[in-house]
Amino acid sequence: MVTPARKKLPIGIQTFADIIEGGYYYVDKTPLIHRLMDEGKYYFLSRPRRFGKSLLLDTLACLFEGREALFRGLYIHDKWEWQRRHPVIRLSFGDGVLQSREALDVRIRDQLFRERDRLGVSLKRETDIAGEFSALIRDAHAQHGERVVVLIDEYDKPILDNLLEPERARALREGLKNLYSVLKDADPHLAFVLLTGVSKFSKVSLFSGLNNLNDITLDAPYATLCGYTDADIDQVFAPELPGLDREAIRHWYNGYRWGGQDVTSVYNPFDVLLLFQKRVFGPYWFESATPTFLVELLRQRGVFTPQLERWEVEAALLGRFDVDDIATEALLFQAGYLTVKAVEEPLLGYRLYTLGFPNQEVETSLSQALLPVLGVEGAPLERKTLFTRLRDHDLAGLEAHLKALYAGLPHDWYRNNPIARYEGHYASVFYSHFAALGVRVTVEDASHHGRVDMTVEAFGHLYLFEFKVVEQLPEGRALEQLKAKGYADKYRDRGMPIHLVGVEFSREQRQVVAFEVEQAKLG
Repeated sequence: MVTPARKKLPIGIQTFADIIEGGYYYVDKTPLIHRLMDEGKYYFLSRPRRFGKSLLLDTLACLFEGREALFRGLYIHDKWEWQRRHPVIRLSFGDGVLQSREALDVRIRDQLFRERDRLGVSLKRETDIAGEFSALIRDAHAQHGERVVVLIDEYDKPILDNLLEPERARALREGLKNLYSVLKDADPHLAFVLLTGVSKFSKVSLFSGLNNLNDITLDAPYATLCGYTDADIDQVFAPELPGLDREAIRHWYNGYRWGGQDVTSVYNPFDVLLLFQKRVFGPYWFESATPTFLVELLRQRGVFTPQLERWEVEAALLGRFDVDDIATEALLFQAGYLTVKAVEEPLLGYRLYTLGFPNQEVETSLSQALLPVLGVEGAPLERKTLFTRLRDHDLAGLEAHLKALYAGLPHDWYRNNPIARYEGHYASVFYSHFAALGVRVTVEDASHHGRVDMTVEAFGHLYLFEFKVVEQLPEGRALEQLKAKGYADKYRDRGMPIHLVGVEFSREQRQVVAFEVEQAKLG
Protein backbone atom coordinates (compact mmCIF):
# COMPACT_ATOMS: atom_id res chain seq x y z
CA MET A 1 0.00 0.00 0.00
CA VAL A 2 1.38 3.40 -1.02
CA THR A 3 1.31 6.05 1.71
CA PRO A 4 -0.26 9.32 0.48
CA ALA A 5 1.99 12.35 0.06
CA ARG A 6 2.38 14.66 3.02
CA LYS A 7 0.40 17.89 3.06
CA LYS A 8 0.64 21.05 5.09
CA LEU A 9 -0.66 20.99 8.67
CA PRO A 10 -3.57 23.44 9.20
CA ILE A 11 -2.36 24.71 12.58
CA GLY A 12 -4.52 27.64 13.67
CA ILE A 13 -6.23 27.96 10.27
CA GLN A 14 -9.97 28.50 10.63
CA THR A 15 -10.74 29.47 7.02
CA PHE A 16 -12.17 26.63 4.96
CA ALA A 17 -11.07 28.09 1.61
CA ASP A 18 -7.46 28.47 2.79
CA ILE A 19 -7.35 24.80 3.81
CA ILE A 20 -8.86 23.49 0.57
CA GLU A 21 -6.94 25.78 -1.78
CA GLY A 22 -3.71 25.80 0.18
CA GLY A 23 -2.89 22.09 0.10
CA TYR A 24 -3.59 21.41 3.78
CA TYR A 25 -4.94 18.24 5.35
CA TYR A 26 -8.72 18.35 5.70
CA VAL A 27 -11.02 15.94 7.54
CA ASP A 28 -14.34 15.86 5.68
CA LYS A 29 -17.13 16.82 8.08
CA THR A 30 -19.72 17.36 5.35
CA PRO A 31 -21.56 14.03 5.97
CA LEU A 32 -22.54 15.36 9.41
CA ILE A 33 -23.20 18.84 8.04
CA HIS A 34 -25.56 17.33 5.47
CA ARG A 35 -27.40 15.52 8.24
CA LEU A 36 -27.77 18.81 10.15
CA MET A 37 -29.46 20.38 7.14
CA ASP A 38 -31.86 17.47 6.76
CA GLU A 39 -32.89 17.32 10.40
CA GLY A 40 -33.48 20.90 11.45
CA LYS A 41 -32.94 24.63 11.29
CA TYR A 42 -31.94 26.01 14.71
CA TYR A 43 -28.93 24.51 16.48
CA PHE A 44 -26.67 25.06 19.45
CA LEU A 45 -23.33 23.26 19.90
CA SER A 46 -21.00 23.43 22.89
CA ARG A 47 -17.40 22.27 22.55
CA PRO A 48 -14.19 23.20 24.40
CA ARG A 49 -11.82 25.77 22.96
CA ARG A 50 -9.65 24.89 19.98
CA PHE A 51 -11.89 22.06 18.81
CA GLY A 52 -12.59 23.38 15.32
CA LYS A 53 -15.86 25.23 15.95
CA SER A 54 -14.75 28.28 13.96
CA LEU A 55 -13.69 26.12 11.01
CA LEU A 56 -17.08 24.37 11.15
CA LEU A 57 -18.89 27.71 10.93
CA ASP A 58 -16.69 28.89 8.07
CA THR A 59 -17.38 25.66 6.19
CA LEU A 60 -21.12 26.23 6.64
CA ALA A 61 -20.78 29.80 5.41
CA CYS A 62 -19.00 28.66 2.24
CA LEU A 63 -21.63 26.01 1.68
CA PHE A 64 -24.62 28.37 2.00
CA GLU A 65 -22.87 31.01 -0.13
CA GLY A 66 -22.67 28.42 -2.91
CA ARG A 67 -18.89 28.20 -3.28
CA GLU A 68 -19.10 24.93 -5.15
CA ALA A 69 -15.47 24.63 -6.24
CA LEU A 70 -14.33 24.30 -2.62
CA PHE A 71 -16.45 21.18 -2.07
CA ARG A 72 -15.45 19.12 -5.09
CA GLY A 73 -14.42 15.67 -3.95
CA LEU A 74 -16.22 16.02 -0.60
CA TYR A 75 -19.25 14.00 0.47
CA ILE A 76 -21.75 16.83 0.13
CA HIS A 77 -20.79 18.02 -3.36
CA ASP A 78 -23.41 16.11 -5.34
CA LYS A 79 -26.09 16.50 -2.65
CA TRP A 80 -26.32 20.30 -2.48
CA GLU A 81 -28.37 22.80 -4.50
CA TRP A 82 -25.53 25.06 -5.59
CA GLN A 83 -27.77 27.45 -7.51
CA ARG A 84 -29.38 28.59 -4.25
CA ARG A 85 -27.17 31.09 -2.49
CA HIS A 86 -28.14 32.35 0.92
CA PRO A 87 -27.02 35.59 2.58
CA VAL A 88 -24.91 34.64 5.60
CA ILE A 89 -24.60 36.79 8.73
CA ARG A 90 -21.57 35.89 10.82
CA LEU A 91 -20.93 37.22 14.31
CA SER A 92 -18.06 36.29 16.60
CA PHE A 93 -16.99 37.29 20.09
CA GLY A 94 -13.68 35.44 20.04
CA ASP A 95 -11.39 38.47 19.80
CA GLY A 96 -10.14 40.39 22.82
CA VAL A 97 -11.62 40.73 26.29
CA LEU A 98 -14.73 42.87 26.76
CA GLN A 99 -15.12 44.24 30.27
CA SER A 100 -18.29 46.33 30.12
CA ARG A 101 -21.74 46.40 28.56
CA GLU A 102 -20.72 49.55 26.69
CA ALA A 103 -17.71 47.83 25.10
CA LEU A 104 -19.91 44.87 24.15
CA ASP A 105 -22.48 47.14 22.49
CA VAL A 106 -19.72 48.84 20.49
CA ARG A 107 -18.41 45.44 19.35
CA ILE A 108 -21.89 44.26 18.34
CA ARG A 109 -22.65 47.45 16.40
CA ASP A 110 -19.30 47.24 14.62
CA GLN A 111 -20.04 43.67 13.50
CA LEU A 112 -23.56 44.55 12.37
CA PHE A 113 -22.15 47.44 10.33
CA ARG A 114 -19.59 45.14 8.74
CA GLU A 115 -22.23 42.57 7.83
CA ARG A 116 -24.54 45.24 6.36
CA ASP A 117 -21.67 46.52 4.24
CA ARG A 118 -20.70 43.04 3.06
CA LEU A 119 -24.27 42.09 2.17
CA GLY A 120 -25.09 45.41 0.53
CA VAL A 121 -27.82 46.32 3.00
CA SER A 122 -28.26 49.87 4.27
CA LEU A 123 -29.54 50.93 7.68
CA LYS A 124 -32.74 52.84 6.91
CA ARG A 125 -33.17 54.45 10.34
CA GLU A 126 -31.41 54.72 13.68
CA THR A 127 -32.58 52.20 16.28
CA ASP A 128 -31.23 50.05 19.10
CA ILE A 129 -29.02 46.96 18.71
CA ALA A 130 -31.93 44.53 18.64
CA GLY A 131 -33.61 46.68 16.01
CA GLU A 132 -30.46 46.81 13.88
CA PHE A 133 -30.00 43.03 13.98
CA SER A 134 -33.65 42.41 13.20
CA ALA A 135 -33.56 44.87 10.28
CA LEU A 136 -30.39 43.29 8.92
CA ILE A 137 -32.03 39.85 8.83
CA ARG A 138 -35.23 41.14 7.19
CA ASP A 139 -33.47 43.35 4.66
CA ALA A 140 -30.87 40.73 3.72
CA HIS A 141 -33.73 38.33 2.97
CA ALA A 142 -35.45 40.92 0.80
CA GLN A 143 -32.24 42.02 -0.96
CA HIS A 144 -30.99 38.54 -1.85
CA GLY A 145 -34.26 36.72 -2.34
CA GLU A 146 -33.26 33.82 -0.08
CA ARG A 147 -33.66 33.30 3.64
CA VAL A 148 -30.77 34.25 5.87
CA VAL A 149 -28.22 32.02 7.59
CA VAL A 150 -26.99 33.22 11.01
CA LEU A 151 -23.74 31.79 12.40
CA ILE A 152 -22.53 32.97 15.82
CA ASP A 153 -19.10 31.90 17.11
CA GLU A 154 -17.90 32.10 20.74
CA TYR A 155 -21.38 33.30 21.70
CA ASP A 156 -20.50 33.12 25.42
CA LYS A 157 -16.90 34.36 25.58
CA PRO A 158 -17.67 37.88 26.93
CA ILE A 159 -19.40 36.24 29.92
CA LEU A 160 -16.76 33.57 30.49
CA ASP A 161 -13.98 36.16 30.47
CA ASN A 162 -15.65 37.88 33.43
CA LEU A 163 -16.96 35.01 35.57
CA LEU A 164 -14.84 36.08 38.53
CA GLU A 165 -16.61 39.49 38.39
CA PRO A 166 -20.28 38.41 38.64
CA GLU A 167 -21.81 41.89 38.36
CA ARG A 168 -19.88 42.59 35.17
CA ALA A 169 -20.67 39.13 33.82
CA ARG A 170 -24.39 39.67 34.44
CA ALA A 171 -24.31 42.98 32.55
CA LEU A 172 -22.61 41.32 29.59
CA ARG A 173 -25.08 38.46 29.70
CA GLU A 174 -27.97 40.91 29.41
CA GLY A 175 -26.30 42.58 26.45
CA LEU A 176 -25.93 39.26 24.63
CA LYS A 177 -29.48 38.26 25.57
CA ASN A 178 -30.71 41.46 23.94
CA LEU A 179 -28.97 40.43 20.72
CA TYR A 180 -29.95 36.75 20.65
CA SER A 181 -33.59 37.45 21.49
CA VAL A 182 -34.01 38.80 17.95
CA LEU A 183 -33.80 35.28 16.51
CA LYS A 184 -37.08 34.28 18.16
CA ASP A 185 -39.27 36.49 15.93
CA ALA A 186 -37.09 36.32 12.81
CA ASP A 187 -38.14 32.79 11.86
CA PRO A 188 -39.85 33.73 8.54
CA HIS A 189 -36.57 35.20 7.33
CA LEU A 190 -34.17 32.49 8.54
CA ALA A 191 -32.92 29.38 6.71
CA PHE A 192 -30.44 28.10 9.29
CA VAL A 193 -29.00 29.17 12.65
CA LEU A 194 -26.05 27.76 14.58
CA LEU A 195 -24.57 29.16 17.78
CA THR A 196 -21.35 27.70 19.13
CA GLY A 197 -19.40 28.28 22.30
CA VAL A 198 -17.74 26.61 25.24
CA SER A 199 -20.53 26.73 27.80
CA LYS A 200 -24.21 26.00 27.76
CA PHE A 201 -26.12 28.81 29.43
CA SER A 202 -29.76 28.13 30.15
CA LYS A 203 -32.32 29.18 27.56
CA VAL A 204 -34.12 31.24 30.18
CA SER A 205 -31.04 33.25 31.11
CA LEU A 206 -29.65 33.93 27.64
CA PHE A 207 -31.95 33.00 24.78
CA SER A 208 -35.20 34.59 25.97
CA GLY A 209 -37.81 32.22 24.62
CA LEU A 210 -35.87 30.74 21.71
CA ASN A 211 -37.32 27.34 22.61
CA ASN A 212 -36.74 25.79 19.20
CA LEU A 213 -32.95 25.96 19.55
CA ASN A 214 -31.86 22.31 19.34
CA ASP A 215 -28.90 21.59 21.63
CA ILE A 216 -26.88 18.86 19.89
CA THR A 217 -23.96 18.94 22.34
CA LEU A 218 -24.64 15.42 23.67
CA ASP A 219 -26.41 14.00 20.64
CA ALA A 220 -24.62 10.81 19.61
CA PRO A 221 -24.98 11.34 15.83
CA TYR A 222 -23.02 14.60 16.12
CA ALA A 223 -20.39 13.44 18.60
CA THR A 224 -17.65 13.72 15.95
CA LEU A 225 -18.81 16.97 14.32
CA CYS A 226 -15.71 18.63 15.80
CA GLY A 227 -12.40 16.84 16.45
CA TYR A 228 -10.55 13.96 14.79
CA THR A 229 -11.45 10.29 15.17
CA ASP A 230 -9.03 7.35 15.25
CA ALA A 231 -9.99 6.62 11.66
CA ASP A 232 -9.14 10.21 10.67
CA ILE A 233 -5.70 9.90 12.27
CA ASP A 234 -4.98 6.59 10.55
CA GLN A 235 -6.29 7.58 7.12
CA VAL A 236 -6.09 11.35 6.58
CA PHE A 237 -2.91 11.84 8.60
CA ALA A 238 -1.22 8.55 7.71
CA PRO A 239 1.88 10.31 6.24
CA GLU A 240 2.56 11.93 9.64
CA LEU A 241 2.51 8.74 11.72
CA PRO A 242 5.91 7.11 10.92
CA GLY A 243 8.31 7.69 13.79
CA LEU A 244 5.58 8.27 16.39
CA ASP A 245 4.16 5.73 18.84
CA ARG A 246 0.57 5.27 17.66
CA GLU A 247 -0.67 3.89 20.99
CA ALA A 248 0.97 6.79 22.84
CA ILE A 249 -0.87 9.26 20.58
CA ARG A 250 -4.13 7.57 21.52
CA HIS A 251 -3.32 7.46 25.24
CA TRP A 252 -2.18 11.07 25.38
CA TYR A 253 -4.74 12.82 23.19
CA ASN A 254 -7.80 10.70 22.36
CA GLY A 255 -10.82 10.21 24.61
CA TYR A 256 -13.26 13.13 24.31
CA ARG A 257 -16.82 11.78 24.20
CA TRP A 258 -20.09 13.64 23.87
CA GLY A 259 -22.59 10.88 24.58
CA GLY A 260 -22.37 7.39 26.05
CA GLN A 261 -19.50 4.94 26.21
CA ASP A 262 -20.46 3.60 22.78
CA VAL A 263 -20.03 6.98 21.09
CA THR A 264 -16.90 7.42 18.96
CA SER A 265 -14.27 9.38 20.85
CA VAL A 266 -12.27 12.20 19.29
CA TYR A 267 -8.91 13.94 19.55
CA ASN A 268 -8.48 17.67 20.00
CA PRO A 269 -7.20 18.87 16.59
CA PHE A 270 -4.83 21.46 18.09
CA ASP A 271 -2.98 18.75 20.06
CA VAL A 272 -2.61 16.37 17.14
CA LEU A 273 -1.47 18.98 14.64
CA LEU A 274 1.21 20.35 16.97
CA LEU A 275 2.39 16.83 17.78
CA PHE A 276 2.79 16.12 14.07
CA GLN A 277 4.70 19.36 13.61
CA LYS A 278 6.95 19.21 16.67
CA ARG A 279 7.25 15.39 16.87
CA VAL A 280 7.28 15.68 20.67
CA PHE A 281 4.43 14.88 23.09
CA GLY A 282 3.31 17.89 25.08
CA PRO A 283 0.23 19.47 26.72
CA TYR A 284 -0.42 21.78 23.77
CA TRP A 285 -4.17 22.22 24.23
CA PHE A 286 -3.98 22.59 28.00
CA GLU A 287 -1.30 25.27 27.81
CA SER A 288 -3.25 27.24 25.22
CA ALA A 289 -6.80 26.89 26.44
CA THR A 290 -6.91 26.77 30.25
CA PRO A 291 -8.67 29.85 31.69
CA THR A 292 -7.31 31.19 34.96
CA PHE A 293 -10.79 31.32 36.47
CA LEU A 294 -11.04 27.52 36.31
CA VAL A 295 -8.19 26.82 38.73
CA GLU A 296 -9.31 29.69 40.95
CA LEU A 297 -12.85 28.33 41.20
CA LEU A 298 -11.56 24.84 41.98
CA ARG A 299 -9.42 26.36 44.73
CA GLN A 300 -12.36 28.27 46.20
CA ARG A 301 -14.57 25.19 46.18
CA GLY A 302 -12.01 22.76 47.57
CA VAL A 303 -12.52 20.11 44.92
CA PHE A 304 -11.68 16.53 45.97
CA THR A 305 -9.28 15.75 43.13
CA PRO A 306 -9.55 11.91 43.12
CA GLN A 307 -13.22 12.45 42.26
CA LEU A 308 -12.19 13.99 38.95
CA GLU A 309 -11.34 10.56 37.58
CA ARG A 310 -14.84 9.21 38.15
CA TRP A 311 -17.54 11.78 38.87
CA GLU A 312 -21.18 10.67 38.71
CA VAL A 313 -23.72 13.38 37.87
CA GLU A 314 -27.28 13.73 36.68
CA ALA A 315 -27.85 14.97 33.15
CA ALA A 316 -29.37 18.23 34.39
CA LEU A 317 -26.16 19.21 36.18
CA LEU A 318 -24.13 19.08 32.97
CA GLY A 319 -26.15 22.01 31.67
CA ARG A 320 -26.40 23.99 34.91
CA PHE A 321 -24.21 26.89 33.98
CA ASP A 322 -24.96 30.52 34.69
CA VAL A 323 -23.25 33.49 36.25
CA ASP A 324 -24.89 32.90 39.62
CA ASP A 325 -25.07 29.11 39.48
CA ILE A 326 -22.05 27.35 37.98
CA ALA A 327 -22.00 23.68 38.90
CA THR A 328 -18.39 22.52 39.21
CA GLU A 329 -19.03 19.41 37.15
CA ALA A 330 -20.68 21.49 34.40
CA LEU A 331 -17.70 23.84 34.28
CA LEU A 332 -15.19 21.00 34.04
CA PHE A 333 -17.23 19.13 31.46
CA GLN A 334 -18.03 22.05 29.20
CA ALA A 335 -14.49 23.41 29.32
CA GLY A 336 -13.11 20.00 28.25
CA TYR A 337 -11.32 18.86 31.41
CA LEU A 338 -13.79 16.03 32.02
CA THR A 339 -15.64 14.01 29.42
CA VAL A 340 -18.41 11.41 29.36
CA LYS A 341 -17.14 7.94 30.24
CA ALA A 342 -20.49 6.15 30.65
CA VAL A 343 -24.22 6.81 30.60
CA GLU A 344 -26.82 4.80 32.51
CA GLU A 345 -30.60 5.10 32.48
CA PRO A 346 -31.76 3.21 35.61
CA LEU A 347 -35.25 4.72 35.19
CA LEU A 348 -36.81 5.80 31.94
CA GLY A 349 -35.88 9.43 31.36
CA TYR A 350 -33.46 9.51 34.34
CA ARG A 351 -29.88 9.43 33.08
CA LEU A 352 -26.70 9.26 35.11
CA TYR A 353 -23.42 10.33 33.53
CA THR A 354 -20.01 9.19 34.71
CA LEU A 355 -17.38 11.80 33.92
CA GLY A 356 -13.62 11.38 33.90
CA PHE A 357 -10.44 12.72 32.35
CA PRO A 358 -10.44 12.29 28.57
CA ASN A 359 -6.75 11.46 28.28
CA GLN A 360 -3.28 11.59 29.79
CA GLU A 361 -2.61 15.18 28.71
CA VAL A 362 -5.54 16.59 30.66
CA GLU A 363 -5.10 14.41 33.75
CA THR A 364 -1.41 15.20 34.05
CA SER A 365 -1.67 18.89 33.23
CA LEU A 366 -4.66 19.70 35.44
CA SER A 367 -3.07 17.79 38.32
CA GLN A 368 0.09 19.85 37.90
CA ALA A 369 -1.94 23.06 37.89
CA LEU A 370 -3.81 22.06 41.06
CA LEU A 371 -0.81 21.05 43.18
CA PRO A 372 0.02 24.64 44.22
CA VAL A 373 -3.69 25.07 45.06
CA LEU A 374 -3.36 22.05 47.36
CA GLY A 375 -0.42 23.66 49.14
CA VAL A 376 2.45 21.85 47.37
CA GLU A 377 5.22 24.33 46.72
CA GLY A 378 8.11 23.51 44.42
CA ALA A 379 5.97 21.00 42.52
CA PRO A 380 8.48 20.40 39.65
CA LEU A 381 11.22 19.39 42.11
CA GLU A 382 8.74 17.18 44.00
CA ARG A 383 7.76 15.49 40.74
CA LYS A 384 11.39 14.77 39.91
CA THR A 385 11.88 13.13 43.30
CA LEU A 386 8.74 11.03 42.85
CA PHE A 387 9.91 10.02 39.37
CA THR A 388 13.27 8.88 40.76
CA ARG A 389 11.73 6.85 43.59
CA LEU A 390 9.29 5.07 41.24
CA ARG A 391 11.87 4.48 38.53
CA ASP A 392 14.19 2.86 41.08
CA HIS A 393 11.31 1.02 42.82
CA ASP A 394 12.64 2.57 46.02
CA LEU A 395 9.70 2.19 48.41
CA ALA A 396 11.63 3.30 51.47
CA GLY A 397 12.64 6.41 49.58
CA LEU A 398 9.04 6.87 48.45
CA GLU A 399 7.87 6.79 52.07
CA ALA A 400 10.45 9.41 53.06
CA HIS A 401 9.51 11.56 50.08
CA LEU A 402 5.80 11.53 50.89
CA LYS A 403 6.40 12.36 54.53
CA ALA A 404 8.57 15.29 53.49
CA LEU A 405 5.89 16.38 51.03
CA TYR A 406 3.22 16.57 53.75
CA ALA A 407 5.58 18.16 56.23
CA GLY A 408 6.14 20.94 53.70
CA LEU A 409 2.47 21.95 53.42
CA PRO A 410 2.10 25.43 54.95
CA HIS A 411 0.34 25.45 58.31
CA ASP A 412 -1.72 28.51 57.29
CA TRP A 413 -2.96 26.58 54.29
CA TYR A 414 -4.87 24.16 56.54
CA ARG A 415 -6.51 27.03 58.36
CA ASN A 416 -7.50 29.08 55.32
CA ASN A 417 -8.42 26.57 52.61
CA PRO A 418 -11.89 25.01 52.55
CA ILE A 419 -10.64 21.61 51.40
CA ALA A 420 -8.81 21.25 54.74
CA ARG A 421 -12.17 20.98 56.49
CA TYR A 422 -12.47 17.37 55.48
CA GLU A 423 -10.24 14.38 55.14
CA GLY A 424 -10.21 14.65 51.36
CA HIS A 425 -7.26 17.01 51.40
CA TYR A 426 -4.86 14.21 52.23
CA ALA A 427 -6.09 12.00 49.39
CA SER A 428 -6.22 14.96 47.00
CA VAL A 429 -2.53 15.74 47.52
CA PHE A 430 -1.60 12.08 47.20
CA TYR A 431 -3.59 11.49 44.02
CA SER A 432 -2.67 14.75 42.28
CA HIS A 433 1.03 14.29 43.03
CA PHE A 434 1.10 10.93 41.23
CA ALA A 435 -1.24 12.02 38.43
CA ALA A 436 0.89 15.12 37.77
CA LEU A 437 3.85 12.87 37.00
CA GLY A 438 1.99 11.22 34.13
CA VAL A 439 2.03 7.62 35.36
CA ARG A 440 -1.15 5.56 35.01
CA VAL A 441 -3.35 6.24 38.03
CA THR A 442 -6.76 4.68 38.66
CA VAL A 443 -8.95 5.71 41.56
CA GLU A 444 -11.27 3.18 43.25
CA ASP A 445 -10.40 0.45 40.77
CA ALA A 446 -13.21 -2.07 41.04
CA SER A 447 -12.83 -5.83 41.46
CA HIS A 448 -15.24 -8.51 42.64
CA HIS A 449 -13.81 -8.01 46.14
CA GLY A 450 -14.52 -4.28 46.26
CA ARG A 451 -12.61 -1.15 45.26
CA VAL A 452 -8.98 -0.46 45.98
CA ASP A 453 -8.43 3.24 46.73
CA MET A 454 -5.76 3.86 44.10
CA THR A 455 -3.62 1.86 41.68
CA VAL A 456 -0.46 3.19 40.08
CA GLU A 457 1.30 1.54 37.17
CA ALA A 458 4.85 2.79 36.67
CA PHE A 459 8.07 1.43 35.20
CA GLY A 460 6.87 -2.16 35.00
CA HIS A 461 5.52 -2.31 38.57
CA LEU A 462 1.99 -2.05 39.95
CA TYR A 463 1.24 -0.37 43.28
CA LEU A 464 -2.07 -0.85 45.11
CA PHE A 465 -2.69 1.88 47.69
CA GLU A 466 -5.25 1.74 50.48
CA PHE A 467 -5.72 4.85 52.63
CA LYS A 468 -6.95 5.22 56.18
CA VAL A 469 -7.22 8.35 58.31
CA VAL A 470 -6.47 7.85 62.01
CA GLU A 471 -6.59 10.25 64.91
CA GLN A 472 -2.92 10.04 65.90
CA LEU A 473 -1.27 6.62 66.05
CA PRO A 474 -1.04 4.04 63.21
CA GLU A 475 -3.48 1.15 63.38
CA GLY A 476 -2.33 -1.11 60.53
CA ARG A 477 -5.81 -1.35 59.02
CA ALA A 478 -4.89 -0.16 55.53
CA LEU A 479 -2.50 -2.99 54.65
CA GLU A 480 -4.71 -5.46 56.48
CA GLN A 481 -7.65 -4.52 54.23
CA LEU A 482 -5.56 -4.87 51.05
CA LYS A 483 -4.68 -8.42 52.01
CA ALA A 484 -8.02 -9.44 53.49
CA LYS A 485 -9.97 -8.28 50.44
CA GLY A 486 -7.59 -9.96 48.00
CA TYR A 487 -7.34 -6.81 45.91
CA ALA A 488 -4.23 -8.09 44.13
CA ASP A 489 -6.10 -11.05 42.58
CA LYS A 490 -7.43 -8.95 39.70
CA TYR A 491 -3.94 -7.98 38.57
CA ARG A 492 -1.96 -11.21 38.87
CA ASP A 493 -2.20 -12.04 35.18
CA ARG A 494 -0.43 -8.82 34.18
CA GLY A 495 2.95 -10.40 34.77
CA MET A 496 4.44 -7.53 36.76
CA PRO A 497 5.44 -7.18 40.42
CA ILE A 498 2.52 -6.04 42.59
CA HIS A 499 3.14 -4.00 45.73
CA LEU A 500 0.49 -3.63 48.42
CA VAL A 501 0.91 -0.27 50.17
CA GLY A 502 -1.13 0.58 53.25
CA VAL A 503 -0.97 4.29 54.07
CA GLU A 504 -2.33 5.85 57.24
CA PHE A 505 -2.59 9.57 57.76
CA SER A 506 -2.91 11.19 61.17
CA ARG A 507 -5.58 13.86 61.34
CA GLU A 508 -3.93 15.37 64.39
CA GLN A 509 -0.33 15.30 63.13
CA ARG A 510 -1.28 16.06 59.50
CA GLN A 511 1.29 13.53 58.43
CA VAL A 512 1.77 10.02 57.09
CA VAL A 513 2.19 7.88 60.22
CA ALA A 514 2.15 4.46 58.55
CA PHE A 515 3.51 3.31 55.20
CA GLU A 516 3.40 -0.48 55.22
CA VAL A 517 4.50 -2.38 52.13
CA GLU A 518 4.15 -6.01 51.15
CA GLN A 519 4.74 -7.61 47.76
CA ALA A 520 1.86 -9.73 46.52
CA LYS A 521 2.62 -13.26 45.44
CA LEU A 522 2.17 -13.96 41.74
CA GLY A 523 0.44 -17.07 40.41
